[in-house]
Amino acid sequence: MLILLATFASLRWGELAALQRRNVDLEAGTIRVVGTTTELKDGSVTIGPPKSEAGKRVVSVPAMLLPHLREHVETYAEQTGDGHVFVGPKGARLRRANFTRVWTAALKKAGLSGFHFHDLRHTGNTLAAQSGATLRDLMTRMGHSTTRAALIYQHTAVERDRAIADALGKLAEQALSKQDPIGSGTQRARKIENAP
Repeated sequence: MLILLATFASLRWGELAALQRRNVDLEAGTIRVVGTTTELKDGSVTIGPPKSEAGKRVVSVPAMLLPHLREHVETYAEQTGDGHVFVGPKGARLRRANFTRVWTAALKKAGLSGFHFHDLRHTGNTLAAQSGATLRDLMTRMGHSTTRAALIYQHTAVERDRAIADALGKLAEQALSKQDPIGSGTQRARKIENAP
């Protein structure tokens, strides 16, 4: 579920590690992002607000994921309202170093290399742009206050739009190449009317 939310809800590692049950609305299908974790040099983990006001946001979760999210929350999350949605196997808070070992093993098993956790978010943002999300939609979903990052994904959407336009052009060319040499239906009807 952590992987799916990173991808399809555009959540960062720290946001997922800080996510509490009370911020998951399974009925509305949303997640309220109000915190992020920071790992300090002394090894402690703190939870604080996102870097910017834009980072505080409500993100919709795709409907197809909601039954799985509900099952995860009921089965694996800490049971109190302020309990964390994602915890380690012994119930401790997630730590990037511990997760990195699991992530690396999963990548190896999947035959992937050079893939970073943040790439999940990148994939989700690219898909959101391809789905027709506007620049403002992307900024809101990603928790960005400037257009710089969102424009990266809009560029991808423009490239996808070019591919769609090219495919439409090929379909039109194919249809035109199959046209009746006599002409359009109107032209054929006129020829029949004027025939002796």
